[in-house]
Amino acid sequence: MTSNNKTNRTVEKNMDRIMELLSKLRFYGMLETYRNDCRTTSSDGMTNDEFLKWLLESEYDYRRNVSIERLIRSANFRYKAYMEKIDYTIKRNLDRNQLERLASLDFIRDGQNIFITGSSGTGKSYIASAIGYEACKNGVRTLYSNASKLMGQLKLAKNKGTIDAEMKKIEKCSLLILDDLFLIGLDAKERSILMEIIEDRHGLKSIIITSQLPVESWYDAIGDPTVADAILDRIVHTAHKIELTGDSVRKINAKKK
Repeated sequence: MTSNNKTNRTVEKNMDRIMELLSKLRFYGMLETYRNDCRTTSSDGMTNDEFLKWLLESEYDYRRNVSIERLIRSANFRYKAYMEKIDYTIKRNLDRNQLERLASLDFIRDGQNIFITGSSGTGKSYIASAIGYEACKNGVRTLYSNASKLMGQLKLAKNKGTIDAEMKKIEKCSLLILDDLFLIGLDAKERSILMEIIEDRHGLKSIIITSQLPVESWYDAIGDPTVADAILDRIVHTAHKIELTGDSVRKINAKKK
């Protein structure tokens, strides 16, 4: 066996061992980058420091993407929505500057809330979900839920004695999206549950509420004056408001097609 053959076999054994160790250590980003480099020699000309930096950045990007995908799955969004795909050409009282400021997510860092109101089809859920997606992309644990379904699930949990566990899941999320709140009037149990959610998050964690009812009608929708005062006092004063107007976006898009 020639010296070159021995060298090549040694190099191959070392490469195989490196990939084996990366796999065992679960450094999957580094593993994929290193494996591809073995095929393409794209690291030729790099110094040792540059090559190590390249591998570490690959691992960082891989783990960040995995974390984002996990956050998006656990958020349970109704559908995919992205800030860059929000249509500002439709006349519906949508302020692009306001949306871009909210996309910075400072409202979450400050424990503030967002109210998005408007008639059916004006894009409330899409905008709320788009902000939620942006939050997930920035590592913020988020939960999206249809408000009526969530209240039903929590009432059931209360009857089963598992309400504390369910509330802790909500509490862990820095952003809670309650979609179509007040579409159906609240009963006594739902008022109590909503009050508990609001109280737990007040000044600490954020809520995005979408509703077909304007904010001034929420007092009557809650039903009990004392509870309504307590809830609205905690969420209204520092909230960012988006009041959508105009026709259904779905109808407008259908006409275009």
